[in-house]
Amino acid sequence: MHRPSDRRDLPARTAISKLRNAAIAALLLVVTHARADEQLVAPQPIETPKAGYPNEAREHHKEGTTVVLVTIDVGGQVTAAEPVESAGDASLDEAALAAALKWKFKPATRAGRPIESQVKIPFHFHAHPAEGPHTDTPPSPSPSPSPSPSPSPSPSPSPTPTPTPDGPVAVDGPAGVEAPEKTPPVAADATVPSYESSVSGKRAPSRGASDYHVDVEKLSLVPRANATDFLKLAPGILITNEGGDGHAEQIFLRGFNAREGQDIEFSVDGMPINEPGNLHGNGYADLHFIIPELVQSLRVLEGPIDPRQGNFAVAGSVDYHLGLADRGVTAKFTVGSFGSYRLFLGWSPNGGQDGTFAAASLSQTNGFGQNRDGRQAAVIAQYEGHIGNNTTYRIFGQAFLSSYHTAGVLRDDDYRAGRVGFYGTNDPNQGEQSSRYSVAAHFQTRAGRVIFTNQLFGIARPLRIRANFTGYLLDGQEPLQTPHAQRGDLIDLSNMAWTVGARGSGRVSFKIKNQPQDIEVGYFARGDFVNSVQQRDSASTGHAYVTETNLDSKLGDIGLYADLNLRFARWLGLRGGLRGDLFTYDVHDNCAVQSVRTPAPDRPLNDASCLDQEGAGQHREPDQRTTTVGGAFLPRGSLLVGPWKGIGFTASAGKGVRSIDPAYVTQDGQTPFASINAYDGGIAFDRRFRDFVDVHARSVVFYTGVERDLIFSQTVGRNTLAGATSRVGSATNVRVTGPFFDVAANLTYVHATFDDTGLLIPYVPDFVLRADAALFGDLPGKRTRIWGKPIRAALAAGLTYVGPRPLPYGQRSDRIFTLDANATIGWWLFDFGLSIQNLLGAQYRLGEYNYASDFQTQGSPTLVPVRHFAAGAPRTVLFSIAINYGAKR
Repeated sequence: MHRPSDRRDLPARTAISKLRNAAIAALLLVVTHARADEQLVAPQPIETPKAGYPNEAREHHKEGTTVVLVTIDVGGQVTAAEPVESAGDASLDEAALAAALKWKFKPATRAGRPIESQVKIPFHFHAHPAEGPHTDTPPSPSPSPSPSPSPSPSPSPSPTPTPTPDGPVAVDGPAGVEAPEKTPPVAADATVPSYESSVSGKRAPSRGASDYHVDVEKLSLVPRANATDFLKLAPGILITNEGGDGHAEQIFLRGFNAREGQDIEFSVDGMPINEPGNLHGNGYADLHFIIPELVQSLRVLEGPIDPRQGNFAVAGSVDYHLGLADRGVTAKFTVGSFGSYRLFLGWSPNGGQDGTFAAASLSQTNGFGQNRDGRQAAVIAQYEGHIGNNTTYRIFGQAFLSSYHTAGVLRDDDYRAGRVGFYGTNDPNQGEQSSRYSVAAHFQTRAGRVIFTNQLFGIARPLRIRANFTGYLLDGQEPLQTPHAQRGDLIDLSNMAWTVGARGSGRVSFKIKNQPQDIEVGYFARGDFVNSVQQRDSASTGHAYVTETNLDSKLGDIGLYADLNLRFARWLGLRGGLRGDLFTYDVHDNCAVQSVRTPAPDRPLNDASCLDQEGAGQHREPDQRTTTVGGAFLPRGSLLVGPWKGIGFTASAGKGVRSIDPAYVTQDGQTPFASINAYDGGIAFDRRFRDFVDVHARSVVFYTGVERDLIFSQTVGRNTLAGATSRVGSATNVRVTGPFFDVAANLTYVHATFDDTGLLIPYVPDFVLRADAALFGDLPGKRTRIWGKPIRAALAAGLTYVGPRPLPYGQRSDRIFTLDANATIGWWLFDFGLSIQNLLGAQYRLGEYNYASDFQTQGSPTLVPVRHFAAGAPRTVLFSIAINYGAKR
């Protein structure tokens, strides 16, 4: 049956059709103009002084391997060195580090231009039985080594730079020590944009055990509904959604109910995602525009511990790094349960710039229940190039459209009485139309030992949300109103935001007593121009009968920071600094007066909104302007001790800030933001075993205090101010990777309470457990090869467990336990996949809430709070076929 509300989606469908055609045209345009012949040439060692064997280690016949990650500038000098794997003895590690800092290289090049790069050098210290500890004079390096597609399994006669299969640059055979049996894989890439928005790919220094550099790699095989699901690879994150497939997910992190982003600073390659002034949630962050196939890695900082973190970094921050793992042209088609279809197209030059790619996706579904249909389309393209020898740039563009309906929340008593199905709805008028358009330009320039980075960005963000949490409860008869029955509580929220901004930094590297040091100063600036309107619509006509909020907001944020990366010894480092932010607010409330107790007798108010009277009928304009400004100084720092035999200890502390919702701004208010203090201490373990198994583990205890928290009110339909809160807990995660497997697991416990009452903060989970695993590789045996090409296969699974969550009025929610699985098989250009989400078919409640409502399903309305829930998705089966042409298989 064709619903009347479907007609409102016709413009979106037409726009999606136009976007699809534009996406194909853009894809062809990028393909036509890309330079696929820009090849990476590895750095070549030209001076390789040997590592001395410390006397104490020599006397005690100590042996081991130290792996040093070095950064090589465009002049071939080593500007920084950091041990990433310990030999188990501090003196051996010191000797390896000192030797690595003296190496000199012919710099890596891209299309003939020198670029900054990073390589790992493994130093082997071994003892000869008859002679004691031994190190040979290094052989003369090969004058012109040629890169090979994979590390050589046997010792090289000379130090030979070798790109790994995925493209990163590694180095075999350090001078002064025995050549390694196998080059270890490298986490950094000389050509991948970094977590510091560095075009050359230098990975940001770790801030301690709460700083998670998450490389997706083979765990991308685990079924994921969207790009937000990759957050589960970091500990302590629970993702729910009562608003439907296209609505921004509700995210819980370290005891924070961050809602749709209010307590987490989100960015994609440095460009901000959070939306200050969004009426549905200040800091709203919709990640659906990110195409999942483009997510290569994430940096998740849990807690405000890095001076680069800005507004909304309360529970922490997340930066997505995008790229396309499969080179060449990729086409993927997915079909499955509930009439779901999806088409993905991607392109990246084989052998060209890693920062050049284009991708588009188009999807639709009928949904797994009543009123859950939706459509989405997205395009992302980026081009990376060079200006001269010292400047690299990236140009980024993105467009996204989404239109869908949503079931909203259900009363539990209605479901148990059979008045509505588990996947049903009480109001079929709920839904959303969401768009995002953004452009960005990033530049990095090297001048001697100083690296300058700058990024400019612009964002347009239209959004409309229709949601009903309370049914027919709030439209009571007021004495001055025209007599009326309950017209319904459907919220109709419209938000239009324009954002312009820039960020940049200058970083200088130097050495003190052979220890690498960094100093960085930077800035961040953005302006947001937001129009927000919230009305209530009549259930019978769909027309607005009251305007609750109408705001025009001009919001400014300028931040400056200084960051020090100091190393006093190989085993002792201090990283941190100071950030200062200035927030400005200019809020024009177009509906400042909504009620008058004693109106003028000759001017009855009746049902009008946005009144022009006050006190006994005195005239006033219905609007009001409010301005204020506030500044915050935010010290942050981390102390790193170790590692010894792969074990290190960290302690971090910092102060964060969250700007206030413009709806709560008062004239000349002194503190238009909430202040956060965070502390944590942890232990980290990073070690390679048998040259092919990597083990990474973190365990952290933390405390966070919030001056003024925000709690979502279903009655108001948005976040409302609450009192001070505290959170204490622990987070542990482990990841083990090898040549044919990748396994990760994390467990978080948190105790979150209100400071004044000691009551638990509602909806925040105590326990969250997540595990992901993947097995992959070519099938063994000659019979598994067709026309000389092997058959490859992979199995992957993801498990989530969430303990009962506290609810208002002393109640608890149900547990959540889900299992997802995926199997793929491939040959040559083709990959076939079977993905099953919620494999066990559990009927679970993704979100549960306690509050009063009246959906007119009861005999008589009541203000007694009752249980509501949002249904989790049932078993979903998806089949896919992918074709990749142009990649080196």
